[in-house]
Amino acid sequence: MSATITDAPPPLVLLPKRRGVELSLLVGAVLISVYGYAEVGLARNGAVPPDAAGYGAGLGILALLAHAAVRARAPYADPLLLPIAVLLNGVGLVFIYRLDLEPVLGPEGAPAQLVWSTLGIGLCIAVVLVLRDHRVLSRYAYLCCAAALFLMVVPISFPAINGAKIWIRFAGFSIQPGEFAKILLALFFAAYLATNRDALAYAGRRFRKLQLPTGRVLGPIATIWLLSVGLLIAERDLGTSLLFFGLFVVMLYVATGRTGWIAVGLLLSTLGAFAVGSVEPHVHARVEDWLHPFAGIEAGGGPNQLAQSLFAFGAGGMLGTGLGQGHSYLIGFAAKSDFILSTVGEELGMTGLTVLLVLYALLVARGYRAGLTLRDPFGRLLAIGLASILALQVFVIAGGVMDLIPLTGMAMPFLAQGGSSVVTNWIIVALLIRLSDSARRPLPDDDEAAGGDPGADGGAP
Repeated sequence: MSATITDAPPPLVLLPKRRGVELSLLVGAVLISVYGYAEVGLARNGAVPPDAAGYGAGLGILALLAHAAVRARAPYADPLLLPIAVLLNGVGLVFIYRLDLEPVLGPEGAPAQLVWSTLGIGLCIAVVLVLRDHRVLSRYAYLCCAAALFLMVVPISFPAINGAKIWIRFAGFSIQPGEFAKILLALFFAAYLATNRDALAYAGRRFRKLQLPTGRVLGPIATIWLLSVGLLIAERDLGTSLLFFGLFVVMLYVATGRTGWIAVGLLLSTLGAFAVGSVEPHVHARVEDWLHPFAGIEAGGGPNQLAQSLFAFGAGGMLGTGLGQGHSYLIGFAAKSDFILSTVGEELGMTGLTVLLVLYALLVARGYRAGLTLRDPFGRLLAIGLASILALQVFVIAGGVMDLIPLTGMAMPFLAQGGSSVVTNWIIVALLIRLSDSARRPLPDDDEAAGGDPGADGGAP
């Protein structure tokens, strides 16, 4: 089945707005989060946390404000996107609060994460209100490219943290610029590939079954990709470099419909990972941990973080130990960030972990659905690119903590502690809301027939 981007619009089906469904799901998402917060307090202290009502009210108000913005500016948006994001963010706050109750894990992270979540939802609302038509973003493709490269260069001058130079610290705050760069690069890739998709798919020489585009067309985007990946390798940020590589290959495949790009991408990523893992000591150590997770135990030095993570998943079994009753704090300093999924696996078991992964799968699937329904090539590529960012992050993090692939140090979307990550993910959700609104919105003629506003924003040309 070809994934080539074409200009032929898909058959149009008038869809209901479903804002009432979205509101009902938001209420459920907030109630589940508050229940989890109360359950942690009962399990650890025998009483509901005194600020549980305030936590629920704050999360509920933020969710309602976001819902009001969607109802006003994106009435045809997918009704699942916002509730899933609120639920994932709420569950993340619950687990960070649960790990805050372990003194060995350092200072509390939930209050700061709540502030960052508020900022992220605020930016989500701003994007939905201000961005009336996603196609405007294609005008700033090269500006987004330059900004992304700048954001990736800046951390090189700052000291490494946990072996990677991906952070900027000042005045007690820390920011990870690469988180924002991934959205900017997705915008650039989508705009460039939408403009040059025919030349990429049909021009140039053919090598076996792979159509090779001309260097004049492929050269600029390949150069930007190589620069970004090279910078990330210099900063020892293998996870984000892997994400950018996967994003580039997926969007190139979607733009051209050439399955050969998938094979080329897998081959190059394997060769690149082997080369970096052999040369860079920090990455090589993670590869060794992946290959021999119990080497520390066998040597008499005790389990490392990855071994403790595997023990946590094993202890969880099918139904888990219960919220607040696990021992994943033994993982150490990364329990709230890289390894927070291990706490989910231990305390909610395989059942809860499966539900969480299904939520991520639904979020990604709805993004892909919006991309497949959109009528303009730029929007289709952007929606698929943004959804792929979420999918690749979940795959890389889940695979790393489960010892399926080497650890890379990325943040689980919405779940893990990290201000830059949660803000970026909310911006992605806002863009997907705008894109899904454009995908589901009837054409002007159909809008008039349905009694709607023929001049509403977000419609197809």
